[in-house]
Amino acid sequence: MEQTQLTYHEQVNVNNTLRLRELLKTMPGFAKDYFRAIEPTTSTRTRISYAYDIRVFFQFLLDENPMFRNKTMDDITVDVLDMIKPVDIEEYLEYLKVYQSGDHELKTNGERALKRKMVSLRGFYAYYFKREMIRTNPTVLVDMPKIHDKAIIRLDADETASLLDYVEHAGDTLSGQKKAYWEKTKVRDLAILTLLLGTGIRVSECVGLDIQDVDFKNDGIKVVRKGGSEMIVYFGEEVENALLDYLGERKGVSAAAGSENALFLSTQRRRISVKAVENLVKKYARQITTTKKITPHKLRSTYGTSLYQETNDIYLVADVLGHKDVNTTKKHYAAMDDQRRRRAASAVRLREN
Repeated sequence: MEQTQLTYHEQVNVNNTLRLRELLKTMPGFAKDYFRAIEPTTSTRTRISYAYDIRVFFQFLLDENPMFRNKTMDDITVDVLDMIKPVDIEEYLEYLKVYQSGDHELKTNGERALKRKMVSLRGFYAYYFKREMIRTNPTVLVDMPKIHDKAIIRLDADETASLLDYVEHAGDTLSGQKKAYWEKTKVRDLAILTLLLGTGIRVSECVGLDIQDVDFKNDGIKVVRKGGSEMIVYFGEEVENALLDYLGERKGVSAAAGSENALFLSTQRRRISVKAVENLVKKYARQITTTKKITPHKLRSTYGTSLYQETNDIYLVADVLGHKDVNTTKKHYAAMDDQRRRRAASAVRLREN
């Protein structure tokens, strides 16, 4: 019987499920109940993220809390959660700012990482408290770390044009092996960058595309959003031309087993990875700007900014970017509203000079 090939996202879920099983073996046994309970409402990627966060909490207790001296993960039962006081949670947050992991690597966490770890721990505690397996929930008595908004980093219009021009003509400044590599990857890289800049899709959505996900009749691509929902994202003429050029080249490439349907391939003829796309974005962007740290997500911000400036429709931007909550979009692009309001202050003259 012929076996159906898994899609990229199905394979990611399988790999994540296996990783989570191995991860849970390194945690207290009762934690499995929590991860089994949240499975219907979370993605595999989210559950792995939570598992890493919660494991760090238990490792902190074993390493830093005198109550757990000479104890191991196997000694920790659900009753331990009731022994933790708010001050212990506060000490944990302080510990997270700089600590050594199990392999003695120095780890640091900024505001957003601290908040995410606190969210993970609150959800973990809430599960056992709701089911009356513990009597207390100290996590709700500890304030969430404050997040300070950062300015949106994005490419200006001239920088966007310069980036794409550089990808097309970088060979003029290269020689030898570097030039040969550029010639081999130029059309692919130009297609990837044009697609990211012209649609605002996430890097994970980009690498997950299959050839059959591209519909030139309607100028759209089918992407799998965070959470697993599917959506058609439409593209313009520049994206269409870049994709057609690449697909003309892609037809002549024999993909490695398992990557036959993948739209974008690595030089090893396998589906390109998120890390590879991140590296190529950084490589080209470094030639355009030295003051902005450009990542695929910054290209997404560049698209969102351009779309908002052209349409002034925050709901359209939220829909196209795949934000479930428009407030997420407003938070990112509110500064642009402020700029328009500032211009309004000087637009009306009360008296002629």
